[in-house]
Amino acid sequence: MICLTFDVEEFDTPEEYGHSMSFEEKTSTSTTGLNSVMEIIDINEIRCTFFTTATYAQTEPKLIKRISEQHEIASHTFYHSSFKNEDLLSSKLALEEITGKQVNGFRMPRLAPVSNLEILKAGYTYNSSLNPTWIPGRYNNLKKPRTSFYEEGLLQIPTSVTPIFRIPLFWLSFKNFPMWWLKKMMLKTLKHDGCLSLYFHPWEFIDTTNYGLPKFMTKISGEAMLKRLEETIHLLKNEGEFITMNELASNYSKENKN
Repeated sequence: MICLTFDVEEFDTPEEYGHSMSFEEKTSTSTTGLNSVMEIIDINEIRCTFFTTATYAQTEPKLIKRISEQHEIASHTFYHSSFKNEDLLSSKLALEEITGKQVNGFRMPRLAPVSNLEILKAGYTYNSSLNPTWIPGRYNNLKKPRTSFYEEGLLQIPTSVTPIFRIPLFWLSFKNFPMWWLKKMMLKTLKHDGCLSLYFHPWEFIDTTNYGLPKFMTKISGEAMLKRLEETIHLLKNEGEFITMNELASNYSKENKN
């Protein structure tokens, strides 16, 4: 089982590095990247999960509604740059109003910690905010399980990391490791775990070299990143089935009931 996921948000990352942007530029940048991503996904006829901020969805409701017809829309809170517990429910309701579908999944921006009990109280059935590795300056989750597990009654679906050394297989890895090595590690992890969970951002698929971001974020972007996405999909289509996070959560819940 393969879960290909995207965090759809206002492109505010440059502001962390002193590069100011208007709200319109933040959203239009993400939209440009998202449209490019959707072309590849549509051609390959796979199903994905899009963790979307309510703010972005309210800015591009027709686009998010269209995506929801074939894919899962999950919550990435209300705003990407700020958070309060009330945003858990308000973002869920806003996304459900736009898509006309129930929203079951949640992922916190920057994979920051958030209360499992608050997530459950807001009505979500799973949380995908865990990268079970160590990222200096961000988090240290080396003692957390590598694969899906329940914590305080809430299903946790971590981002995939390699067995043993827990090298993360997420967006930054695709910008800094050679593709031949990534392919090898994806296949090794999929075989070991029976599941692969990858995540990206739409803004990675445009040229981000002029936004004041550090080199490790811009080393590969735009067309080069789109090519890597295509290669990843073509590789994995021969190795398993692309499913949504919600489908993965449902399967896991049935298998581990009681």
